[in-house]
Amino acid sequence: MSERFEHCFQDVRVECPYGMAYPAIYHQAYFDSLPMETLELFLSTGFRRNGNYFYTMRCRNCRACIPIRLEAETFRKNRNQRRVWRRNQDLEIKISPLNVNTEKLNLCDKFLGSRFPGRNNTALEYYAGFFINSLGYTHEVEFRLNDQLIGVSIVDIYENTINLVYFYFDPEAAHRSPGTFNILYMADYAHRYKMKYIYLGLYIEEVAAMNYKLKFKPCYLLLEDKWILQDGRQNDIRNNNGKGTAVPGTTLNLDLTAMSPDNMFNDGKT
Repeated sequence: MSERFEHCFQDVRVECPYGMAYPAIYHQAYFDSLPMETLELFLSTGFRRNGNYFYTMRCRNCRACIPIRLEAETFRKNRNQRRVWRRNQDLEIKISPLNVNTEKLNLCDKFLGSRFPGRNNTALEYYAGFFINSLGYTHEVEFRLNDQLIGVSIVDIYENTINLVYFYFDPEAAHRSPGTFNILYMADYAHRYKMKYIYLGLYIEEVAAMNYKLKFKPCYLLLEDKWILQDGRQNDIRNNNGKGTAVPGTTLNLDLTAMSPDNMFNDGKT
């Protein structure tokens, strides 16, 4: 598979969108269309989707970005996550194909202005350069309270996996922990429909907006080309110097990269 696709890739060097000290190098490839099985394989070997690009990180002096996923069958909510789940049971939730309208653009702009003040990122740029694609299978999950839109999750839904691309929400609803509830809802959806994996994007220990994903247990980190169990006990990157229990899986033999909305290069921060 690597031989089939490697000629499509190129390295793109940019300032790190996550604030690391070294430049970020995205190894990326653009595709007009791919079979669903190939899309799922890309995810299983550590790649992320951004628009029609698939990418992985090839930063020369940094390995901070680590792909993370949940297994729908084994994931269990902790006590705080159960509280978040109960707190949000009054929300109306709808899953549908990706559709852009003024209501969503306004909410996304409000979120970006609060999350990234002074960066001049716009919802139109995110949708045009990050969310919309011709690969198919991309959906949006609307979260509403009394008919008011308070959050939107951009996800790719395949036969066996869900890929969480990006989540934006009303900053005034932050007390509901909407990012956490988004992951809990998609994990529950995957379990109900007997899907296997939920891909959460990248885990970065030094970045608060990315390291909270490790609170979802058990989870798996892609370390040295193997998915390593993180169960909060002895098998935990924070307790065991990155070591843990390896699980069978596809060896990482492809590298790809795409853009990030902070620079037109970004991973979905949920």
